[in-house]
Amino acid sequence: METTALEPAGLLTLLGVQDADRDAVLALLDGPPSEGAQTALGVLRERLGTFPGGYAPQSDVDEFGWLEAYARFTPELLSYWEGLGIPQDIVAATLADLGRHVDINRRVFGTFGFETFGWLSLHFAGNLFQLGRLQFHLLQHHEDADWAQPGEWILSVHIPEGGGLSPAAVDASFAQAVEFFARHFPDQPVRSAECISWLLDPELARRVPGSNMAAFAQRFTLDRTSASPTDAVYFTFRQRGLDGLDRLPRDSSLQRAVLEHIDDGGEWGLGHGHLTLPRG
Repeated sequence: METTALEPAGLLTLLGVQDADRDAVLALLDGPPSEGAQTALGVLRERLGTFPGGYAPQSDVDEFGWLEAYARFTPELLSYWEGLGIPQDIVAATLADLGRHVDINRRVFGTFGFETFGWLSLHFAGNLFQLGRLQFHLLQHHEDADWAQPGEWILSVHIPEGGGLSPAAVDASFAQAVEFFARHFPDQPVRSAECISWLLDPELARRVPGSNMAAFAQRFTLDRTSASPTDAVYFTFRQRGLDGLDRLPRDSSLQRAVLEHIDDGGEWGLGHGHLTLPRG
């Protein structure tokens, strides 16, 4: 398979790397691949096009080895997507998630890093795409999706940072997903989607009734909830852990809802839900 050539500057732009992190990422690409990156590259090549349902095995490769590997592997991923006819605007929107997460790392920890490197292994397997407001990960039936038939293909829905969840934007994203996967992955037909998120915790709709977030959650049939008490704080405030909550802002209705539920002795969890996709 031929690979797509990219100059370093163009590569970083495609990956959405912000100015504050560009020099650090370029430094990782200076010279031959590191030992960690070589290990990670081997994993990425094995996973490409195989529709894995979970993150790549982390082994002993650190976050910088994975970041280097993703950057070096991008031309191979682009060639794979080119063979599938994936439009360039979708490629760019999808890969910009890498730079977004490097930027999030700087906001959370105040330094260059890539804490969420495992998440990007889904993108670089070639079966997760940003389509409008939402991201969609194509995978096969798994043990937690007892609402689906064995062997059934489903879409896992993710909500990237940035922008609201207006009903119109969400409708457009789902409609685009139905058309996109039918066109580019006809051998993996999908009719249902799942979402696992703290936004689907029923407490959110009680705390912010009538909000776009509540409306998004109510699209899904709730199957169950599971414990994940820090997710709401992390995704709302970009803070790890539950220390110092009294110092966090309460400027928006969402911020107040998250903190007041904890103040009241509650614990946020993850809602697991599913829906039937609109007909194409």
